[in-house]
This record gives sequence, structure tokens and C-alpha cells, in this order.
Amino acid sequence: MKPQSHFYLRSFLPFLYWIPKVTTKTIQSDLIAAFTNAAIALPQSVAFAAIAGLPPEYGLFTAMVPSVFAAFFGSSMVMISGPTTAISAVIFSALSGRYEIGSPAFIEATLTLTFIVGLIQLFFGIAKLGKLATFVSHSVMVGFTAAAAILIAMSQLSGALGVQVKGGGSILERVNSLWPLLDQTNWRAVLITVTTLTVTALMTRYAKRLPCFLIALIAGTGLSILLDATAHDINTIEALPRILPIFSIPSLSLDEIQNLSEIAIVLALIGLLEAVAIGRAFALKTETSFNANQEVIGQGISNLAGGLFQAYPSSGSFTRSGLNYEAGAKTPFSAIFSCVFLLIILLVIAPLLAYIPIPAMSGLIIFVAFRLINFSEIKHFIHSSKSETTIILITLFVGVFVELELSLFLGVILSLMFFIQRTMRPHFAIGAPDPSLPDRSFRDSKLYQLNECPQLLSLRFNGPLYFGSIEYLELGFKYIAQERPQQKTILINLKGAGDIDLSGIDLLIAEANRRRKIGGDLYVVMRAPFLVSRIRKLGLLAFLGEDHQFESKRTAIATLVPKLDKAICMSCPHTIFNECQNNKGIQS
Repeated sequence: MKPQSHFYLRSFLPFLYWIPKVTTKTIQSDLIAAFTNAAIALPQSVAFAAIAGLPPEYGLFTAMVPSVFAAFFGSSMVMISGPTTAISAVIFSALSGRYEIGSPAFIEATLTLTFIVGLIQLFFGIAKLGKLATFVSHSVMVGFTAAAAILIAMSQLSGALGVQVKGGGSILERVNSLWPLLDQTNWRAVLITVTTLTVTALMTRYAKRLPCFLIALIAGTGLSILLDATAHDINTIEALPRILPIFSIPSLSLDEIQNLSEIAIVLALIGLLEAVAIGRAFALKTETSFNANQEVIGQGISNLAGGLFQAYPSSGSFTRSGLNYEAGAKTPFSAIFSCVFLLIILLVIAPLLAYIPIPAMSGLIIFVAFRLINFSEIKHFIHSSKSETTIILITLFVGVFVELELSLFLGVILSLMFFIQRTMRPHFAIGAPDPSLPDRSFRDSKLYQLNECPQLLSLRFNGPLYFGSIEYLELGFKYIAQERPQQKTILINLKGAGDIDLSGIDLLIAEANRRRKIGGDLYVVMRAPFLVSRIRKLGLLAFLGEDHQFESKRTAIATLVPKLDKAICMSCPHTIFNECQNNKGIQS
């Protein structure tokens, strides 16, 4: 088979490479993991559908259809795809202001969104653009997720208090709608919410291996029956009209695509970021290979299929994937078996879902929302990085008070701005040998108060020399020239430069010209072949001379010190370099 054919076969039919590894033993492990997973998938899917503003059956469809296709076409051996909290929150936030929540128009827009998200992700995968998701930095996701969590919790307060308010709108609009109705709070609803919330918290802390969400919902439902809550104006989840999705081609009119394109891009990026992050994490745990771009293709195909079978946008589920791994899953068959078990469970207990009170579901969702806020990460950023803290706070503020999907774009822009700002101010330090060290290694002369050579200046750059950093470096050269006029020869260590463009070359040529006019010169140290080739191609070595480039500082010092003014060396009270002894006429 030709290598190119092998590549395309691997990209679009990856299951051909793991299916031969399936054995009776792996199937047994996958069946056990699948049954455990199906137990948590049921309440989780219903809860996530409620977060998205959709009827419960759409959460179940999303837990079944995309996970099968992601298992066949993705790259992870244990990750399970399905509905996620962040994606559900974005759907609710983005569509609730345009359509009536839960209406046919809202549902149709969501299914169309799934198909568009799939197309975008598949395009990213085929064009190998999956790495675009990495532009969504960790700090952006922390702020974005915290904003989503707050919006999720706020959306559930009416159900938790047993009052009826209009859904959607900003957080301020929701507070204004809820505030006048606080005196109508139903104490039974509050008690059911608190009970469900408490049971969920205790179960997830002390009995993680059990289906905690399902047990919590049973507890809330049991209390509701004891209190005869339905007779006291407490609503329950609607009965499922069906448990199997049907084939349905979403609306793909040009107007609808334009209307949903911005939200679709946000959802596509969030979905890819979640899936790739989860896939990489579990690849390390399972010691298996993981192809990020293959996972992007898998997620695209799974969402395309989901859009055709009444699923809303999905991605890798950390909760279900973690449970899958802990339960001993070995191959993607565990995800497929999980869908089969979920269908069997639904056939048995689907009628019972209609007894679950809305406050119990609200309590469960509020718990999920609280767990989304990564307080330890926020605290860590506050103590370690002002720029990352700024990104988190602005992303959080915009997400809560303006628009959730806008906060993601703004967070990415802020991250890039801070990154560019850092590259515009590359670190450079003047170095000198430290005689207290056995090998007299070079260290920052100012920081360690080391004596410098009065004629030769050693300078190290850490950061790119490009058009954005030129102004800062020009000021640095001017400052050095004013502070050290006698150090006419400069040795610049470019090993930490990373990259250099024509503007950087022009800067070094201008500095070399200035130093040659005062009787000095400029030399560079670099070893990386690609960087040497680059400065040669851009003309620096043609100007300086090939003998002005060295692979190491020690070689450079050994070559340059003998060329220094020996009269100045004789009057120097210090022996900076070992080579200074020869210039002073000292016998070594």
C-alpha cells in the first residue's frame, strides 16, 4: 500500500487499526465499563439537555449517536463523546435570545447548529487546522467556563425556588425577572432542591464509583412523592415522546447558516479543545497513541451524524471518559456498548422520568455548575500571573454580563495581545564568567555582581528578533552604549532568539556599523543549523563575515580575547577570562 493511501485510510477509517486488537478479554472489560457508564449517562444527558434549553430526549440522542461515530472515527481508546456542560451553556445563552426556549424553532436551530459545527470541525481536520483550538488558552477556558457556570446556576434558580419566570436574557435580566417573585417561593421546591444537591455532593465525595447523579435524582423524586409536590404547583419533567432518534435533515438555508455561523465557530472550537485535551490526558494514562488531528476529524463526523439524527453539538465528556477509564475500558467498543445499554435502560425506565420534579433537576444542575468553576486554578493565576488573571476576569465579566460566546473571542484576542506584548520585549542580559563556579559559567553580571571585561561585552537574547521587538532592542542598545562606552566589541548570544526576521538582521547590521565606527566590532554565537542558515540567507554573515559567527561562547572568547587591546588588558585589575592571562603576560 502506498504511504499516501495509507495516510488517508488511517485518517478516515481509523477503526481498521484498533479492531484487530479486540479480544474476548477486552470485550469483557468494555462491557463492564459500558454498563457503569450508561447508568451515569441517563441523568447526565437529561440534565445537560435542560441546561441547553432542550427537551430531555435530545440530551439522550446526543449521548447515543455522536458517541458511536466518535468511537469509530476518533483517535482515543477510552474517551466517550456526548453532551457537555460548556457546549450546553453556550447553546442556551446564544439561542435563548433569538428563539423561545424549547420551541420547535429553538430545536430546529440547535439541530442545524450541530450540522454546521460538524462541517467546520471536519474542514479543520481535513485541512489539518485542528491546532487552531490551541489559541484558546487555558486561562480563557477557566474564565469562560466560570462564566458559563454562573449562567447555568442562574438559569436554574426559578426551578429551584418553584416560581415561573421567562427564560433567557442576560444575568441582570434574569435577576430582575426573579426578584419580584421571591415572595412566591415554594418551600417544597427549595427542600427538594437542597436535598438533591446535598445527596449529589455527598455521593460524589464518598461514593464516586456509584451512579451518583441517578441516586440523587431518585432521592429528590422520592421526597417529592412524600411531599405530594405535584399537587402544590411543582412541575415534573415531561414524559419522553420517544427514546430513539429519527433521521431528519436540518434546515440549511443561507440565512440560517449566516445567522448561526458565529455561534457554530465558537462551539466548534470549544468542542475541539475539550476533545483534544481529554484525548491527550487519557492517552498518557493508558499509554496509547493519540492523534489530535484524527480526533478533530472524528468529532466533525460525529457532529455531522448527530445533526442528522436529532442530537445537539457534542464533544468529549470528561466525566463519562473518566468513568470509562476507571471502570477498565480497553477499546472504543466500550462507548458503543454504553449506547446499547443506555437504550436498554430507557426501554425499562423511560416512563419513570416523568416523575422527576424540576427542582430535583435544578439541584443537580446547580451542583454541576458549581463544579465547573476551577477555584484552585483561579487562585493560582491570581498569585502567579497578572496577565492571565486579567484574561480570566475580563472573559468572566463579558461572559456573564454581555455575551457568553463573545467572551471566548475576546479572551483569545487578549491572550494573543499579551503574547505579542511579551515577544515585543525579549529578555536580554549582560553576562560574565562567575569565578566561584568550577567551570566559570557565564551568569547575569548585574544580578550576581560580577566583574566585566572593560573591552568585550557579552550579551544574551532570549526572545525573537523580529519587527515587533526592534524598537525595544534599539533602546536597549542605546542604553548599553551610554552606560558602557569603553566596551566597543560586543558578542551577542542568539541561542535563545528562536527566530529572526529581516528587521532583526537590519538592527544587528546597524549596531555592527556603529561599533565598527568607534573601533569595535559585533560577533554572534549560535548553533542551530536552521538559524545559521537563516541569518546567512538574510545577509547578516555576508556583512559581518563568516568568521564573526561562533557555535559556542568559549570558542568565541578564545578567538576574540587575543584581539583585544593588550594595553587595556595590562591595566585591568581583574582576570575576567582565562585567556586574559596571555594578554597580561602571565604564565599559566
